[in-house]
Amino acid sequence: MYNSVKDIRSLFKAKRINDVYVTDKTGVKTIEIINANFIADESTIFGKLNLDYIKRELDWYLSESLNVNDIDGDVPQIWQMISDKGGKINSNYGYLTLSSENHNQYENCVMELRKNPDSRRAVMVYTRPTIWNEYNENGMSDFICTNAVQYLIRNNKLEVVVQMRSNDVVFGYRNDYAWQKYMADMLCNELKLELGNIYWNVGSLHVYERHFKFIDEFIASENKRQETISIADECFGNTMEAITFPTNSKHT
Repeated sequence: MYNSVKDIRSLFKAKRINDVYVTDKTGVKTIEIINANFIADESTIFGKLNLDYIKRELDWYLSESLNVNDIDGDVPQIWQMISDKGGKINSNYGYLTLSSENHNQYENCVMELRKNPDSRRAVMVYTRPTIWNEYNENGMSDFICTNAVQYLIRNNKLEVVVQMRSNDVVFGYRNDYAWQKYMADMLCNELKLELGNIYWNVGSLHVYERHFKFIDEFIASENKRQETISIADECFGNTMEAITFPTNSKHT
């Protein structure tokens, strides 16, 4: 049985209640799940989608630009922080998967799956060994977060396996999910397939201290829901079990 997004929320809830934290390189508390694996059956874990930004990021990815200043509108602070002084970046996912300059990975996967639908080779590799020398060039700090994504055709459905080294739950997951869903849908359209599951695997899935409020809100909503259920049980008990229906009912 696979975990779901709901299960992941419950794990973060338990860690928050039990004060299980780790400290990241900047000295900030985080709540972390190591080797998180689940079916990405929801587009967000905590927080709400920012559809305007998701579209702007998607457009930037599809432009294949390696400069964050080409993102339409205000450039998010995180991109400014990890790019070099001129805005250069490694992590334009459109460049990494679609560009001929990075080996036409999308087209290679399409050709592989058309030639051999049972293949296990349809992999788009996002990171690279040279990242060790490139992640901090000219003041950059961009060690690509996605390792690779594998595509498998099983039972006439496209199954997607996302493999990440690091994923911030609040801003990272929801934007990364939007990109992976876009790529999966594009492949499904080309190959005339139905989308199966998107399996999400992360070395470090984490929530930063500034976003603990989202976990707290979830805990509060869960407590309120449980209180409502308890009150309903006290008020109504098992009255439904006592209800009988006429034997001559047309619905029996």
